[in-house]
Amino acid sequence: MDTNSPTVRVGVVGYGHLGQFLVDKLLKAGPGLGLVLGFVWNRSPDKLKGSVPPELILDDLSFFANRRCDVIIEVCHPQIVRDFGLEFLSNSHFMVGSPSALSDPDLNQKLRQASLHCGRTLYIPSGALWGGKDIQRMNDTGTLKALFIRMSKHPSCLRLTRDILNDWTEGEGRRVLFRGSVADLCPLAPNNVNTMAAAAMAAETLGFTGVQGEIVSDTALKDFHVVEVEVTGPDGFLVHTVRRNPAKLGAVTGSATYNSFWNSLLAY
Repeated sequence: MDTNSPTVRVGVVGYGHLGQFLVDKLLKAGPGLGLVLGFVWNRSPDKLKGSVPPELILDDLSFFANRRCDVIIEVCHPQIVRDFGLEFLSNSHFMVGSPSALSDPDLNQKLRQASLHCGRTLYIPSGALWGGKDIQRMNDTGTLKALFIRMSKHPSCLRLTRDILNDWTEGEGRRVLFRGSVADLCPLAPNNVNTMAAAAMAAETLGFTGVQGEIVSDTALKDFHVVEVEVTGPDGFLVHTVRRNPAKLGAVTGSATYNSFWNSLLAY
């Protein structure tokens, strides 16, 4: 970010591990980079007390516009994107930390239209996606033929909307939970497959229906998540990457993703 540019006010929606990281970076490093924390909102406001300066706590998200932020970062849940996305874009640029919400084609289209109509930008941070810009370049040049992403995590790190993992036991090893289109995967694991959703946004010609994904439970993955991306182009072109993202047991987001979000904000 150009430190000579005017100050940018940032609102953070969500105060989980990722939200806490972003708030801490904004308070400590933000001013020197031209970034100022405008507000922090969390579903449970008590979690903010003692950690966030009282004047920066927003109790009711409906009043976010009063804080006059230039960009709002959502890092909590896809439902916030559904409920407030259009309102956010009518006042600010919007960085979507839960792009799985955009698997809903109606919402996706409405947010894109609002972005154009309001002259605001809808940002999708790269998160845990490796090679996202390369995928986007292939998409834009018409050379992207297929895209597959596999995400493997310890079962304690998975948050599923269906009871397909309730019977897991420590030491059982690897279990494929679902394989199919990212459009079908997003409602199943909305908090776990945002990397896949970001890839589907980069691969716009394939979209959420055309990009394929697989989610795997693996009790051997006690220290990291694994993200595999397979990109297919013309004439036998193929790239297969494997990324290990350090993560504690029970963590939905790997630790390397935190800095990825911060860097996405600096590129704003």
